[in-house]
Amino acid sequence: MEHVAPKPAAASAVHAFLHEQENKELLRFLTCGSVDDGKSTLIGRLLYDTKLIFEDQLASLEKDSKKFGTTGDDIDFALLVDGLEAEREQGITIDVAYRFFATPKRKFIVADTPGHEQYTRNMATGASTADLAIVLIDARQGVLRQTRRHSFIASLLGIRHIVLAVNKIDLVGFDRAVFDRIVGDYRAFAKDLGFETLTPIPLSARYGDNVTQRSGRMGWYTGPALLEHLETVPLASADEKKPFRFPVQYVNRPNLDFRGFAGTVASGSIARGDTVVVAKSGKPSRVKRIVAQGGDLKTASEGQAVTIVLEDEIEVSRGNMLVAPDTRPHVADQFTANIVWFDEHALLPGRSYLLRTETDQMNATVTELKHRIDINTFSHEAAKSLELNEVGVCNISTQSPVAFDTYAENRVTGAFVLIDRITNATAGAGMILHPLRRASNVHWQALDVDRNARAELKHQKPAVLWFTGLSGSGKSTIANLLEKKLHANGKHTYILDGDNVRHGLNRDLGFTEEDRVENIRRVAEVSRLMVDAGLLVLVSFISPFRAERRMARELMGEGEFVEVFVDTPFEECARRDPKGLYARALRGEIKNFTGVDSPYEAPEHADVHLKTSGRSPEELTEALEAWLRERGYI
Repeated sequence: MEHVAPKPAAASAVHAFLHEQENKELLRFLTCGSVDDGKSTLIGRLLYDTKLIFEDQLASLEKDSKKFGTTGDDIDFALLVDGLEAEREQGITIDVAYRFFATPKRKFIVADTPGHEQYTRNMATGASTADLAIVLIDARQGVLRQTRRHSFIASLLGIRHIVLAVNKIDLVGFDRAVFDRIVGDYRAFAKDLGFETLTPIPLSARYGDNVTQRSGRMGWYTGPALLEHLETVPLASADEKKPFRFPVQYVNRPNLDFRGFAGTVASGSIARGDTVVVAKSGKPSRVKRIVAQGGDLKTASEGQAVTIVLEDEIEVSRGNMLVAPDTRPHVADQFTANIVWFDEHALLPGRSYLLRTETDQMNATVTELKHRIDINTFSHEAAKSLELNEVGVCNISTQSPVAFDTYAENRVTGAFVLIDRITNATAGAGMILHPLRRASNVHWQALDVDRNARAELKHQKPAVLWFTGLSGSGKSTIANLLEKKLHANGKHTYILDGDNVRHGLNRDLGFTEEDRVENIRRVAEVSRLMVDAGLLVLVSFISPFRAERRMARELMGEGEFVEVFVDTPFEECARRDPKGLYARALRGEIKNFTGVDSPYEAPEHADVHLKTSGRSPEELTEALEAWLRERGYI
């Protein structure tokens, strides 16, 4: 078959079209607000009225509207973006749906985010890259709690342009008084959120009023239609004016002759021959090459994925940043941040999480919850924890220094997420406010006599034996018997018992979940010092949470932490009840009692598992002593 080459004029037209599309300005925006305010319907109507739905999509939409729709015989435009089966069955948005479309004036990426409070994390995901937010309000309902929550999160995430879309205006008879009241209520609420523009638009997403064209049914409204505003709202100037930031995602070394640093330019621009420095070390070099998929480039700017080759062989690893020498970011291991909490398990000061930035990750601890923010009044409230969907300001301490900007300066290099280290779930999103310099001049003091010298003097292998189990399981009894044996054999030991420690070091702590976390954190730090002194430390604490036991283990060196699970059934512990605590807890006289109304998370992989049923404390102690001797601890 003869090959027919495309006509030059046709090919030229295609290239011209592609060039035009490539150079159009891009606006990223999201729809947010409360449940059933019409977010998905608005996006569907926008796509429909701009003729961006193909015939087969329209036919499928008409069919689905009859099966899943909520608009009678009319097309249900929400089904264009509510693609999950669960979303269609329940008539709600669950996941974030992204759609791309373009008009002659601008390109758009829109994120349709869920309104239900339980899916706040998905809304925050959509807002994290948006330039503008369309906050929808049902004209019949007015400003609701979720309206405030989403607006506040949009503000925290750096969105500065807001469209206040008062939807379903047809259901209140296109009443101007209703519109003006809602706009007044929202302006009063949002006056301190730092939005640069706030554009109210009355509309009906279902019928298309003021969506792509101005409606003839609201003569009192003289502002723009929604699409007209989206096409003309001024965007931030290009990031060339911001400092150059290049988080290194990968060190590319396919052979001995090439070593490049791959990543995406987070802000600013770079050119061949420019001087850059490594953010954490401050070591300088010059850009030798900028390599992209199509070949070498002279320059690269914000959003471009490239590989940078330097003139000098300096150490740069994943997680570091190449930056402009005269505008370097902060480098610190402590900082203050806004936190939006996503997890059903509360944020607890003292608990260790995995902190992940654009290209780096490390262990981190929330050292202080400074306050919780009331989303209705913006007042600061004292709090010991952050619950699901709450917002607070926290101090964070990281295992090693992090290079960052404040979130107000750079939304890429100033953001992070906290990950639960047990479940691997994303627990919270953070926006850095400022660094803390308090630890910059604090260093470990080198000492001539170290733990090895102390251990050698004592002729033993220092370690922490961490006894965990329910109250009354026999932890203290076994620990006491073991210490007597070790002491008789000339070993240097010390018992840290839960009750004894609460008479002094931890006398200020109660038994809430927050205080239990802090209780274990302090004991773990004391245990580390005792191990450094060359001791065998026997720690007898309920220590109900896996996260804190894991934190204690990671404070110690390899082989210096032995988790001993004293496994006694709840019924047996309650029967023994040597202090009468179970009886009181079961009567409701004691709150937050482990095993009754506070959880105990049993070890999944304890080093030593002592099942106590049918065995005496002496037998269990002998078994533990044999285990320690076999592994060279004694």
